[in-house]
Amino acid sequence: MHYKIENMAELNILVQYSLDAFKGIKVHSTASQEKISAVERLYEKGLVTQVDGGYLTDLGRKAAEHAQALVLMLANHDQNIAS
Repeated sequence: MHYKIENMAELNILVQYSLDAFKGIKVHSTASQEKISAVERLYEKGLVTQVDGGYLTDLGRKAAEHAQALVLMLANHDQNIAS
């Protein structure tokens, strides 16, 4: 199974959330249609509290934690962190 373009847009929204503090985000109507649609899908899936972003739900927080961890794992490192 491969990530679809829509999945990537949703992941890009999830990595914008701060996991350190209880802060929400708002995707404005002037954002790209890709971002607007992505946050609407996250809302429909129950991952965020508002159709334009808002706060992460409990499920959304878990998804954001995994998305952000994956970004860190896939980032280029000068030294392999596994060794």
